[in-house]
Amino acid sequence: MKLVYTHENIAIASNVQSVLEAAGIETVLKNEFSGAGRGELGVFDTWPEVWVRSKAQYAKAQQIVDSISELPEGGEWLCRNCGEENGAAFFTCWHCQTVKPEF
Repeated sequence: MKLVYTHENIAIASNVQSVLEAAGIETVLKNEFSGAGRGELGVFDTWPEVWVRSKAQYAKAQQIVDSISELPEGGEWLCRNCGEENGAAFFTCWHCQTVKPEF
């Protein structure tokens, strides 16, 4: 088994695990309940971890994790329809659902 992802938030780690499982990659979620050990254990030692069972699937799993971990490019943008300011993560205006111009 190889570690492919770790995060302090169990919901995010579980989501990554679900994406990998949906791609046909067998995974194991470790440290799922270790948050209670914080203080006695190092903080990073208690973070949930997603492990890939097969070394042969590790490269594919890492590629998927990298692709979903990338931040959107660019900064905030103004909607050409309603003038509302939208964050870089929005591909459509949150106010009027107009598609981002360069998308």
